[in-house]
Amino acid sequence: MVKIGKKEKNGELYKAILMLKDEKECYDFFQDLCTVSELRSMEQRFEVASLLDQGLIYNDILERTGASSATISRVNRSLSYGTGAYAKIFARRKGQEEPKEQ
Repeated sequence: MVKIGKKEKNGELYKAILMLKDEKECYDFFQDLCTVSELRSMEQRFEVASLLDQGLIYNDILERTGASSATISRVNRSLSYGTGAYAKIFARRKGQEEPKEQ
């Protein structure tokens, strides 16, 4: 098992997510799983990542999303030094070849 922080991850959640058939099922599942605040935070982080990927600067992102500079910085670190998952998603959305595994 892969460790997340100090605890081992439970792969069942991730397997369950992969079983969802469409956007509505995904939305409904996350509505049941997360609080409204948790969902908004994840949605905001993804929007910040998308805008950073498009080359926007921090001030423009802050203005468009209302995200704090700490959130923008955290997301930027994930884009630069994370697992590459954002890059895979953005490449798929653009229909481009996915980046190589690091």
